[in-house]
Amino acid sequence: MALHLLKLCVGPASIGELEARIAGHREVALSVGADPRPSHVTRMVPKRAASIAGQGSIYWVMKGALSCRQPILAIEPFTGTDGIDRCRLVLDPAVTPVAPRPCRPFQGWRYLEPADAPPDLDRLSAGDIAEMPESLRRELVALGLI
Repeated sequence: MALHLLKLCVGPASIGELEARIAGHREVALSVGADPRPSHVTRMVPKRAASIAGQGSIYWVMKGALSCRQPILAIEPFTGTDGIDRCRLVLDPAVTPVAPRPCRPFQGWRYLEPADAPPDLDRLSAGDIAEMPESLRRELVALGLI
């Protein structure tokens, strides 16, 4: 059974900004011969990594709303140059918007069971919500209207 992670997205304030950041990092990595796969580095290795890698996604919370997800392709523990153990979450470059919902700030990451994960936001399942600008969706979520 797949398991997901929930994480605050620090930096990008919208899905478009996250996609631009991913594209920018890819270009830089390719120009210097580094691994171009998007990744997120965290201090702790998920104890339930076997249920996440290759099966689950990381769900990003942006500006107080759960907004999008990226599939997690691999979880790679490593030791940094400072001698501290870390974990690299290797992500799929595709960012999928999800049905928005409010989410309070928290530290680190949280496990997200599949039953609690919001559905992907596509034209068939979400109707006009998928066509709304992201800022309007976020405002409607904050007001409790969607």
